[in-house]
Amino acid sequence: MNKKKIILVIFLYFFTLSSSSSIEADVFVQSTVNRASKILSENLSKNEKIDKLKNIAEETVDIRGIGFYTLGSIRKNLDSDQKKKYSRLFREYFLKSFSSRLSEYTNPEIDVLSKEVLSENYTIVNSLLKGTSERPEVKIDWRVYTKNPENPLIRDLIIEGLSLARTQKEEFASILNSNDNDINALFKKLKEFSKN
Repeated sequence: MNKKKIILVIFLYFFTLSSSSSIEADVFVQSTVNRASKILSENLSKNEKIDKLKNIAEETVDIRGIGFYTLGSIRKNLDSDQKKKYSRLFREYFLKSFSSRLSEYTNPEIDVLSKEVLSENYTIVNSLLKGTSERPEVKIDWRVYTKNPENPLIRDLIIEGLSLARTQKEEFASILNSNDNDINALFKKLKEFSKN
């Protein structure tokens, strides 16, 4: 084999390796829900489940991105110390809220049905939480940030047409509006929630 052919074979090998490490958004979502379902069906204490669910969230959710989206336009008025403090408090708030809600479920079954590529940065993945005798089926759409195809991240959940990120943004706006847009009032609320 001549030198040019060897270089071409090596190039193709590495190109195949790098392209195969990108993850399709629907596969990513199904893998994430399977991991969560496995934890929820295990014989663990509630606190153990919460800790494991928090780990999954930290790996698969763009917590920082969601945090600054939910803060709205006031984020432009914050200095770097306030932004750091907000990021830390929102992370604690989000992880507690997410894991404690999810830990109430026992072995939820979610089927990924389809996906819609909106742009190279975003894909919507459609799924269905199967109904049981205790709860009806629920339609869940996942807004997945795919700018880095090797590390997709969840940016929002749309449950029966209701965006959780937008709902959170409205809640934070209400707290800020009631307190003359004082960011410290929001900091206080986030701290109180995380401590309880």
